[in-house]
Amino acid sequence: MRIIPAIDIIEGKCVRLSKGDYDTKKIYNEHPLEVAKEFEAHGIEYLHLVDLDGAKSKHIVNHKVLEQIASKTNLKIDFGGGLKTDEDLRIAFESGANQITGGSIAVKNPATFKSWLSKFGNDKIILGADAQNEKIAVSGWLEESDKELIPFIREYQKEGVSYVICTDISKDGMLEGPSFDLYKKILDSSDSIKLIASGGISAFEELPKLAELGCEGTIIGKAIYENRISLQQLENYILQTN
Repeated sequence: MRIIPAIDIIEGKCVRLSKGDYDTKKIYNEHPLEVAKEFEAHGIEYLHLVDLDGAKSKHIVNHKVLEQIASKTNLKIDFGGGLKTDEDLRIAFESGANQITGGSIAVKNPATFKSWLSKFGNDKIILGADAQNEKIAVSGWLEESDKELIPFIREYQKEGVSYVICTDISKDGMLEGPSFDLYKKILDSSDSIKLIASGGISAFEELPKLAELGCEGTIIGKAIYENRISLQQLENYILQTN
């Protein structure tokens, strides 16, 4: 299972929110590149980079941060937050993203999202399936849609999606543990999905459990920044499992 630390960006700074609420913003570092370099120094190869300003303003904003991290580390970056147009994608990929995550766009403008899948391939495009009460949430989680989570994922699998990041919003940033039952449900409903678990990771012991369930990757945010999980623990885990 891939270990994928998260860096969320507001105004160029590394922050975390609770349950996606911008009013709960906590700044952890003014320099995201420093954080990324520290991850890389501990054997981490992947990074989940979220442009929270972009999510709010519905177009890419913090691409300079992406470019800086991509050009000064070897991390493989998946980038999301407010990607709505072909131009946003062009900027993201040119700035060094390996993959992009589309969430709201897949709900509100499926034709565009499907065109990205056919244009860039399913190894470059991740479906962001973020849910509240098993209903898909959109627009930086500020709105709930009427789409049911599992049918939504299955629908896109038929279109060729293979990577899915699923965040249970009620868990995100709360350090109360991930939604094991929800991930099991998703994995039971599809045997070919590459599911990346996100939200609520609070302790190192949860990682082997997620791996056992069959998650392809897990995104860890606040647990790292609040020192619930150390980078040394992650480094050891990566060495043991590779």
